[in-house]
Amino acid sequence: MSSANNSHDFIKFETMGANLLLGATILALILSNSPWHAYYEKIFQSPVTIHLAGWPFKTNILFLINEGLMSIFFLVVGLEIKDEILQGALSSLPKALLPGFAALGGMVIPALIYIGFNYHNAVNLRGWAIPTATDIAFALGVLSLLGTRVSVELKTFLTALAIFDDLAAIIIIAIFYTAHLSLLFLGLALLCLGILFILNFKKINSLYFYCVMGFILWICFYNAGVNPTLAGVALALLIPLDHSTSHRPSASKRLKNFLHPGVALGILPLFAFANAGISFVDLSVSSLHFSIAIGILVSLFFGKQVGVFGACWLAVKLGMAQLPNKVRWVELYGVSIIGGIGFTISLFIGALAFEQFSTGYINSVKIGVLGGSLLSGVTGYWLLSLNRKNNQR
Repeated sequence: MSSANNSHDFIKFETMGANLLLGATILALILSNSPWHAYYEKIFQSPVTIHLAGWPFKTNILFLINEGLMSIFFLVVGLEIKDEILQGALSSLPKALLPGFAALGGMVIPALIYIGFNYHNAVNLRGWAIPTATDIAFALGVLSLLGTRVSVELKTFLTALAIFDDLAAIIIIAIFYTAHLSLLFLGLALLCLGILFILNFKKINSLYFYCVMGFILWICFYNAGVNPTLAGVALALLIPLDHSTSHRPSASKRLKNFLHPGVALGILPLFAFANAGISFVDLSVSSLHFSIAIGILVSLFFGKQVGVFGACWLAVKLGMAQLPNKVRWVELYGVSIIGGIGFTISLFIGALAFEQFSTGYINSVKIGVLGGSLLSGVTGYWLLSLNRKNNQR
């Protein structure tokens, strides 16, 4: 399968997933503010016991979604990042420079704005990384509403920007949201990584070995105090992208093609349904942390567009990067605004940042993320739609 077809399928599933994400979010908000809100919350807190090789593992449904299924999401993200860097839109320096600068600006400026709102509170500062992410499914979904008038180059730029954002989010989670480490399980995790490296080096193309080792790695990461979703990323980086033993697609491509539809159309909507709900009926104003909510909203809406567009403008003016063909500055600005749709990764990082604190922190994160993402999506769509109508005259 060609890289062009892969890119087309990737965008198609992300666009379809955006519709399901939106539906799941709306449904979560409706149920959270209905007479059934207690049942909605109880579902995800329901205890679950899983027996792993005879060992009982007690948890709840929300953990299985956020730490289990989201590990598969990060596995697909890792596979896509590796594919784009080695063979796709980020495979050469000229292609990668502009979205790379855009992602850097779109991470630094929102983080600084959030810190500006919350510098007075050490707990609040734990959420500094929340507004640095871009939700690729929602962002591409907004562009898809504009039809074929949006150039492929613009979609490719947004995809590359979101991929860089995902890579930055992975690094941030690994460094800043890791609990106290267990040296024993960390050593076992390193042993698993070593075995995966050998399988990769030998170009073993059987997915069975990688999936088994990936599951063991997840258990080791969890017990070591490392966020277990990072096992998905580590596994992705060590699955062969190329091989010389057969004419079949590589293990990496086969796994990505198999998992991506389920992630885009199932796992991410389920994550949204489980995490986007917030009850405004029982919401206590005194329990909210407005500097968190406002800091996230302003960072996503203003910080992202200033950071992304400003970094692109500066890089082009200094001769360090080039504007993509058929892409004009006003279109790039519209995409910069759409980049403020954080949602999935923002909610995920918010849960990691404040999981040990009261629900008021999580509710503040949800309000900021939902508000900033909605404002960014609507404004970016309006600007690009207005620009398209002007071009038709």
